[in-house]
Amino acid sequence: MERAKIRLHVDHPLRPGQAVPLTPDQAHYLFAVMREGVGTRVALFNGRDGEWTAEVAAAAKKGGTLACLEQAAPQLDPPDLWLLFAPIKKERTDFIVEKAAELGCARIVPVQTEFTNSQRIRQDRLQAHALEAAEQCLGTYVPEVTDLTPLRRLIAGWDPARRILWADESLAGPAETLAGLAPGPWAVLIGPEGGFSETERTWLRGLEFVTPVSLGPRILRADTAACAAITLWQAALGDWR
Repeated sequence: MERAKIRLHVDHPLRPGQAVPLTPDQAHYLFAVMREGVGTRVALFNGRDGEWTAEVAAAAKKGGTLACLEQAAPQLDPPDLWLLFAPIKKERTDFIVEKAAELGCARIVPVQTEFTNSQRIRQDRLQAHALEAAEQCLGTYVPEVTDLTPLRRLIAGWDPARRILWADESLAGPAETLAGLAPGPWAVLIGPEGGFSETERTWLRGLEFVTPVSLGPRILRADTAACAAITLWQAALGDWR
């Protein structure tokens, strides 16, 4: 069966013959924006059951129903990697969330540091960006995007079994290989524009579960650093091996 071009994330279980109701927004997109109708094939995923091919069984202005036909791809969960990052400008924060979802992070955690410019975020908007990234990139998993949390509060309740790979801009120089690090649950930590304060650097260096690394000889912008650090981890310890 040819793979459907339109992909939607749903909350319902997916199995043969399962009826899946459309939300008003999904119905508007399918029937008003894309001009599709009864009989159109659509790809569905819910983060648990892989990707399924479904067919529009009923169409209306504010709703509709899809019928599951068969599984098109198995469930692909990401490795146990979290991204901790300090929000920056709106468009660049959106970019970080989108790329973290595409590159295979299981959870995305915006953190407040001493130099973080943003005092608040729109968690629901960022979660929508993660969902859209999964829809567009054939992903079957949507990472959770949490609300903004002060970094020190987050670390105060941290499970040390989850190690933190800290992209420390003060270590600019030869890039690290991570070859000697053990697999398992990890988090990548990226600082804000301007980096971490000296107080924060001293504090982070004193934590046994934190591993500072260099991302190469150049100082990278926060959004670039996030992509570079995730890629470095995925190649050495993740599911790119």
